[in-house]
Amino acid sequence: MRIILFAFFSFLAFSSIAQPGMGGGGGRRGGQIPSIGHFYGKVVDGKSNRGIDAASIQLIGTKFDSVARKRKDTVIAGMLTRSNGDFSLENLPIFGQFRLIITAIGYKTNEQKVAFELKPPQGGDMSQAMAAMDKDLGNIKLEQDAQSLESVTVTASKPLIQMGIDRKIFNVEKNINSAGGSAIDVMRNVPSINVDIDGNVTLRNAAPQLFVDGRPTTLSLDQIPADAIQSVELITNPSAKFDASGGQSGIINIVLKKNRKAGYSGSVRASVDSRGRFGGGGDINMRQGKVNLFANANYNQRKSKNWGELDRNSIVNNKNLITNQDNDGTSSGAFGFGRIGLDYFIDNRNTITLSQSIVNGSFDGETMQSLRFDTVGQADGISYQRNQNTNDNVFKNYGTQLAFKHNFAKPGKEWTADLNFNQSKNTNNSHINQQFFDNADYSNQKKPAFNQIVNGGGKNKFFVAQTDFVNPITDKLKWEAGLRAQVRSFESHQYNTIGGTLDPKLTNEFEYTDYVYAGYATFSQKVKDNFSYQVGLRAESSSYDGKQIGKGNYKNDFPISLFPSVFITRTFENRQDLQLNYSRKINRPNFFQLMPNTDFTDQLNLQTGNPNLKPEFTHSVELSYQKTYGEKNHTFLATIFGKYTTDLISRYQYKEFIPALNREDYISSYINASNAYASGLELIFRNNLFKWWESNVSSNIYYSKIEGSDVAKNIENERTSWNAKTNQNFKFGKGWSLQVSGDYISRSALPVSTSNSGGGGRGGFGGGGGFGGGPQSTTQGYIDANYGMDLGIKKEFQIKKNTASISINWSDVLRSRKYVVHSEAAGFVQDEWRRRDPQIVRVNFSYRFGKFDVALFKRKNTKGEQDGMQNGMQGMQQ
Repeated sequence: MRIILFAFFSFLAFSSIAQPGMGGGGGRRGGQIPSIGHFYGKVVDGKSNRGIDAASIQLIGTKFDSVARKRKDTVIAGMLTRSNGDFSLENLPIFGQFRLIITAIGYKTNEQKVAFELKPPQGGDMSQAMAAMDKDLGNIKLEQDAQSLESVTVTASKPLIQMGIDRKIFNVEKNINSAGGSAIDVMRNVPSINVDIDGNVTLRNAAPQLFVDGRPTTLSLDQIPADAIQSVELITNPSAKFDASGGQSGIINIVLKKNRKAGYSGSVRASVDSRGRFGGGGDINMRQGKVNLFANANYNQRKSKNWGELDRNSIVNNKNLITNQDNDGTSSGAFGFGRIGLDYFIDNRNTITLSQSIVNGSFDGETMQSLRFDTVGQADGISYQRNQNTNDNVFKNYGTQLAFKHNFAKPGKEWTADLNFNQSKNTNNSHINQQFFDNADYSNQKKPAFNQIVNGGGKNKFFVAQTDFVNPITDKLKWEAGLRAQVRSFESHQYNTIGGTLDPKLTNEFEYTDYVYAGYATFSQKVKDNFSYQVGLRAESSSYDGKQIGKGNYKNDFPISLFPSVFITRTFENRQDLQLNYSRKINRPNFFQLMPNTDFTDQLNLQTGNPNLKPEFTHSVELSYQKTYGEKNHTFLATIFGKYTTDLISRYQYKEFIPALNREDYISSYINASNAYASGLELIFRNNLFKWWESNVSSNIYYSKIEGSDVAKNIENERTSWNAKTNQNFKFGKGWSLQVSGDYISRSALPVSTSNSGGGGRGGFGGGGGFGGGPQSTTQGYIDANYGMDLGIKKEFQIKKNTASISINWSDVLRSRKYVVHSEAAGFVQDEWRRRDPQIVRVNFSYRFGKFDVALFKRKNTKGEQDGMQNGMQGMQQ
């Protein structure tokens, strides 16, 4: 055991020397074990429990005297308590036995033994390891013995992927291929997640909930720079502690960067790609006394190109119409992302955090469509059309978070409360010019052009208040409880002007507000050293009010629903774990699914919402097995999962006469299907093959079935599909690293549902259906197989005492990412393919600066960023 611990901390010492951006003096040399321990607590009067001012605190250790050739006592650290009795001893060695001596005028001397009880690292969870290097000694009464100290667990540096039975953590800072990109580029490398050509994200064939720093957000993935992300947490079957929303999918939590270094630290970065798009940004962290200030800013330009074809065979007005369409589009613009906040450490156990994020951007686009219509069997039934659509989009997003955390004297006991407010605003204006021809070379115009102007936009406000309490009864028993309130409001409008005149029939205005109130409680127990369980129950009630201006009101109330969860974990010899878990979830229809505004922007792909949708309920079961093996801690994780959903929110297409267009046509919308079944097997391998080679491979086999023919025709689908991902990381030479990542997705069913959280799994820009991207028109169909490979290389080097790097990443190296979709409905068959932004090369430069301070390892009282979403089963298993 001592040999293992010494080897580990020797590695930790080397890691602290080589840590990027930690120049500026004060660094250790010679491979010494760093002094990173931290004891703190409060000295109180034994009768009144009031803090004692100016009590003397001394920590005594032993040191070998080479002259006397024996060990002698040495003062390791000391201070006088503050006016409230608080004390804090930092930069302590983590090996050895110590004596804590407390003296004060009028009180007996209090002396006790203290030590860090070190264990070999397990699981690679760096955030828990850093927190474990702190020790809260509690309230020390001078006339009584102190409470026994809890053991401390320490782990090594972060790998690219950290795996637990209930979650997976993807550390973005190690991902070369996403540098200079957006959160969409990050998701392409995360196991279990699939990303389509438009940036829409699915997890096990359903769109997940998107959280930022542990809370819902109105941001979309395309609005979050990859360089602002610290890690991505993936929870496939959340317990009762988490929001019950999510239905068939789970939670993606994006943890933004927020350094914890005392003194100052930060970075600046810049990038440019093969289309001449520039990007840049930086972050800074400064801590002085009780205040920790952090800020992050990014600016990114975008220039996107897409093209494709569509072939449709449909029955319209009892006639067979064949439509062929070619598409060619471009878009360009830029957006800025900013975040600033501070932690105020009131004392050792109380912290207030305030943060503000701002995202602003604008994009202009142009799409050219060439169409050929053939009404089969009709004389002069062939005609041609050319559409030009120019559009401009402006969006703004603001997010504010206020959080408070109190750590009780008892280790692990805490109370948190936070308020989160997000609001966004967007405007989308399109000018559509349609020209009609009777020849294939588009030279003979047969009637005047048709001009349409669409002015659209909306507002979104999202408020969440939450409080949580954690109480470890013993080291083997713990209960948690919390309350949550959520209010979401939307406003949307679309005004259509035809030939210079506003058409009231094509005008829509919609307002919508929903309310969700929830409470939960969980209880966990470690029965034996190798067996533990957690049971939980969450109660949620919800309602919504909607109003379509001048056309009707919509209201629905859902009574209290109960959402139980059960987690059972069994640990075996040779570092093996087995876990069985169950939960019940809900997926409430989102704003876009409910909004009865028909989108006339693309008259070949009309879409509308359904305000009569009901929530869907899902029962989810997972059985997971994890094995850590070998001297290099290779990890294997296998998960069998199954889901059963009632009232599944499904896409479908129907035909009806549209008065606004004076014709019969197909409209895409949503409906509640009867039932849906899904099951699968997920395999993940993480191997440190050599010191210079880390290998991550994952695979997922997925079966899904939708039953809804009793509700509407063709609401059914059944398919088995599979996908595989690999991420290979190599280190060579001095400061060189290479990353090769790839993915393959077999022919798969169309995604069965979408998330209701903010931007959800959507990419964010483009929206809409058909060629514009977004959801497909029907449940019946499939997405054809596709694959791709990305490549990145990075060189790190020193500039003075700080670290800089230059990296080059190349996306879609094989030019193989082509999105091919087949969809069907009654009287309707459609095939389309599209390609977007293949083979983009980006060059990135990063410079990290700052002064390293061992206070980096101090236990912070912050809410969403150190804990992330790490509580769950991990807390139960400790």
